[in-house]
Amino acid sequence: MASKYPGLPLLSAEELHHELLPELLQWSLTNGLTIYPSDFKSYECNVINMTVYPTPMPRNSFEAAIDVQLEYNKLYATIAQDADGWLSKETQKLSEFDPDFTGKLWALYLKAKEIGMTQKIGMGIFRSDYLIDGDNAQIKQVEFNTVSVSFGGLSSKVSELHSYLNASGKYANGKRFYDLEVPISNSAECITNGMANAIKKYNAVSKAKDSIVVFVVQKSERNVFDQRLLEYNLFKQHGILSKRLTIHEIHTKIILEPTKKKLYLKSTGQEVGLVYFRAGYTPNDYVTEQDWENRLLLETSFAIKAPNLLTQLSGTKKIQQLLADKSILSRFASSDEIEKLYATFVKMYPLDESELGKEGKRLALEEPSSFVLKPQREGGGNNIYKEDIPKFLATIPEKDWSAYILMELIAATPTNGNVIAREGELVTEPILSELGIFGCVLFDDKNIYDNVRSGWLLRSKIAVSNEGGVAAGFGCIDSPVLY
Repeated sequence: MASKYPGLPLLSAEELHHELLPELLQWSLTNGLTIYPSDFKSYECNVINMTVYPTPMPRNSFEAAIDVQLEYNKLYATIAQDADGWLSKETQKLSEFDPDFTGKLWALYLKAKEIGMTQKIGMGIFRSDYLIDGDNAQIKQVEFNTVSVSFGGLSSKVSELHSYLNASGKYANGKRFYDLEVPISNSAECITNGMANAIKKYNAVSKAKDSIVVFVVQKSERNVFDQRLLEYNLFKQHGILSKRLTIHEIHTKIILEPTKKKLYLKSTGQEVGLVYFRAGYTPNDYVTEQDWENRLLLETSFAIKAPNLLTQLSGTKKIQQLLADKSILSRFASSDEIEKLYATFVKMYPLDESELGKEGKRLALEEPSSFVLKPQREGGGNNIYKEDIPKFLATIPEKDWSAYILMELIAATPTNGNVIAREGELVTEPILSELGIFGCVLFDDKNIYDNVRSGWLLRSKIAVSNEGGVAAGFGCIDSPVLY
């Protein structure tokens, strides 16, 4: 039985500014809950935007999201396993409408296939994001992320912070405010365990003893501390070393052995067992033709990729929209799995010439207030909301509308009374919270070797803001208190 909604602490403005805020900032700086500012120097950092209090969340909703993650991991691994089947067919069609990015990734995959891909093992480090429907407290999926999922490191830290502030009486003048659970995400540990399992698998098939992980990162990455936590955990818990490289550096820092297609660091001769992409999800990461060639080099190598190109392409919004059709979903999931997965879906429409697409166009133009328009792009700031949809569509040729999907907005209920700490200032506004569940899956073309839930992330944004990307500057990280 669900507990009563717990409410939030009622500290005065003076208590917040002079007592709680210094505690929050100093704990965060001590424990690395940080991000680089824009135009940063390497010795400067800011405390990341976060809520002061954990946000109340129904336990049933939280547990339902965690429970279905194994089905989602399996679903996307199964889709990627069918290399020459449904995913390839749909991505081929989509590439014609999004030639600048999906089209280039698809062309790169075809080129890699022509050259020959020697490694059949792939890894997914996924995150499935949900809002809680306000009418019935059911989780509804916002998106499924297959590449460069962020905050697996820092999500553990913010729940530790909120748990500490509660248990030490900082929320209630020396007394514990919440008797309910403020769960601590184990995402940093779980994700590095998944990466270590991939290295173990690689070492077994490659006869290597101590292969390393290459983190492919963006130049001037602001969210570096989130990534570094995973790197340091890899070494501390598993003795596995890692190396950070940008896509642009690959051809100068990596050697591809021509016969077995193994990767080695030029400087040390260390063998690369896993390539983990924290970049490559946006066309901005591929500045020159050499950058595309470098991605091709990695794709055709014997190293395991997290993700490989086909797994990355399975995460497009178009694939998410198509999977909302039970007849398509049934190709990749059992009847029991379908019911669990389908319960998390909202209505989604293409904007093509199909009957469903024609209805999508009508809704986009005549009833846009209930929808969001999504392109095939990752990262914050790419979506078009409500009344802006018809205005945006009027600026592009109708033949290009097929590059977008129309998704029903989820009627999440804002939380009142929480406070966002942002750059040393406090902001009190109603917020909306999005729950992300991490998962790791290791598979080849026939088998799934490892399929695990890998912790969670809660992100919140001011309710009047459409976007919620933390690193992109739209939101903050948070943690739940369960009732």
